[in-house]
Amino acid sequence: MIKTLNFRPLSRASTLRKIVMTGMLSASVVMSGCSLLSVYKIDLPQGTAITQVQAQKLQVGMNQNQVLYILGSPAIKDTLEPKRWDYIYDYKAGTEGSRKGIADVKNASQHLVIYFDDNGLVSRIEGIETLPAQ
Repeated sequence: MIKTLNFRPLSRASTLRKIVMTGMLSASVVMSGCSLLSVYKIDLPQGTAITQVQAQKLQVGMNQNQVLYILGSPAIKDTLEPKRWDYIYDYKAGTEGSRKGIADVKNASQHLVIYFDDNGLVSRIEGIETLPAQ
């Protein structure tokens, strides 16, 4: 035997609840595409951030340990050219950097090159002008 289905009329409170729930669900789907709900991105510094003040402490004739003490480790120590150290710095602002208005540093525009002689002493320094003053 087949039972017949009896539908009860929906009450106004139940109808209103369904409309509100549908509206909230629709609003959350629409807002998921907004930038307010974007993913947090980290600031991405790469290399060693060096200022002109730090680089001007370097002098021709310093040894490699003194350079390491002042600037830290270089970004590039080429095994094919061991008498040259490259300090390169790039920065991509994430969420926090964008809020603070920090500009991106791209394409190794901050590039300091230090050349050493056969005795391991600084013979030449290039790129101090590419570094920020502060």
